[in-house]
Amino acid sequence: MAVRDFTLLQLRCFDAVVGEGSFQAAADRLGRTHPTLFTAVKNLERQLGFALFDRDGYRVALSTAGRAFHARARVLLSEMGALSEEAEHLARGEESELSVVIGDLCPLREVLRLLRGFFDAYPATRLHLHFEAISGPWERLLEDEADLILHHIDKSDARIEFIDLCTIEVVPVVAPELLAFPITDRIAPEQMRPYVQLVIRDTARQSRPRDYFLVEGARSWTVSDQLMKKELILQGMGWGHMPHFLVAAELRERRLRSIAGKHFPGGPAALVAARRRDKPHGPIANRLWDYLNREAPAFALSGDEQPPQRRRAARHRRV
Repeated sequence: MAVRDFTLLQLRCFDAVVGEGSFQAAADRLGRTHPTLFTAVKNLERQLGFALFDRDGYRVALSTAGRAFHARARVLLSEMGALSEEAEHLARGEESELSVVIGDLCPLREVLRLLRGFFDAYPATRLHLHFEAISGPWERLLEDEADLILHHIDKSDARIEFIDLCTIEVVPVVAPELLAFPITDRIAPEQMRPYVQLVIRDTARQSRPRDYFLVEGARSWTVSDQLMKKELILQGMGWGHMPHFLVAAELRERRLRSIAGKHFPGGPAALVAARRRDKPHGPIANRLWDYLNREAPAFALSGDEQPPQRRRAARHRRV
């Protein structure tokens, strides 16, 4: 015998009785009368062809079949709740998804904490998170494949608006045993030419790949991310430029050495949140933008994560 379609109201009444432990308490929770709720559950049992509750005791308790049915019913009710929430979300004209690109110089833990602070409040908006390197984030943004990027940009580009987040210091580092000569701040490019230089692979697909800090004529290996690059440098397999926050501990412990100086100055990169100025944005994207504006002052990396020379310069500016 086929089971006739049961209703969401019947399932909600059934679930409320399970949760509250009595028909009266369930009726109070749902704002319905006891007879209405009792009838809904009784009709559900009749349609299913088995008893959902064992009514022999003082309190109603699930039967064996009722327990199995309730486990599946809760899944359905949860999915219906999510569907109802998304329908309301769409009815308000809010985006159902946003695409955000994180660039290769981002401090990942801090960036993810920042994004979580926003998206926890908007569970109906799906976040598509991507990782891109070098000019990959710019390409995604300018080709309308990203609503927002967290990266460094050309601030003179009139198509882009941005929010300053922090400054990332980039430093050239080596393992102490790599070089056959003393490590000083006067190392010249020709001295480094025989050693493998490790560089991040540009993820741009259309535009011409860019190289930063590359020593002309040097052997180079490309890697996909900064953590792989750091491990290769630690293993003495090459040298390269790294975000200071990723190697601060290793520099303090002298497991890595900086070769920053006249010929290899490294330098700051301004990390920003950026989006298209010349494109319309939906309400959720605009709320995210306002949120980033509010949170930006607190986002800057702590002084302990800056290179010593930058900390000294900062102290002198405060004096």
